[in-house]
Amino acid sequence: MNYMFSYYGSKSKIVQYYPQPTHDKIIEPFAGSARYSLRYFEKDVLLVDKYQVIVDIWHYLQRASEKDILGLPELKKGMDIRTLNLSKEEYNFLSMLAVNGASHIGYKVSHWGSRDYSRNMKNIASNLYKIKHWKIIQGSYEDLENENATWFIDPPYQFGGDAYAESNKNLDFTSLANWCRTRKGQVIVCENTKASWMDFKPIIQMKGIQFKTVESIWTNFPTQYDSVQLELGWGVKQICA
Repeated sequence: MNYMFSYYGSKSKIVQYYPQPTHDKIIEPFAGSARYSLRYFEKDVLLVDKYQVIVDIWHYLQRASEKDILGLPELKKGMDIRTLNLSKEEYNFLSMLAVNGASHIGYKVSHWGSRDYSRNMKNIASNLYKIKHWKIIQGSYEDLENENATWFIDPPYQFGGDAYAESNKNLDFTSLANWCRTRKGQVIVCENTKASWMDFKPIIQMKGIQFKTVESIWTNFPTQYDSVQLELGWGVKQICA
């Protein structure tokens, strides 16, 4: 399982539907939980995120040992993790596990946060080696050098849920679209079909708890999705989120 921590908008259930990297280096300018890079972890990976908490969590995991992770207290439903004797790094990490799919630090452990906790922590601990060689920095996509690489660009949805309200309110999608088109190498841009800032192609329908969305991509390489119609039944599969 490619899983280090839970984060809103992660591609954990659909990462296999995205094109494989064609370059030795992967760059994720909106890193989040970096499910694409985790799938191809052996590559030269550069993660970039504006949210300092996300960057700090990744740095913590890079330094952590299996013993460190397995020694963290068990999360149980309803627990307030602020009552635990944790370092700031440990708190940030566990806060993303406490509420599954959160976009910010949480403190009350949800049902999903406590479910299969022990098994998930064992999995995380056993996969720490995958990220030791990665480079992870705090910053904006605009600051990145243009280089030949596989660019996996997964920004906040243009029309996303409330969880993305703060992270996308100042995002200039027109400028982002122009930036995406000018990257060297292979470019994969993630969105859903509500978005209008690039010509996105549908790849799969996600059935969430409250509503359905159709995940889509823009890429500068030909894919099997180029001729897929928007309507389900014309090649767009459906899975549960």
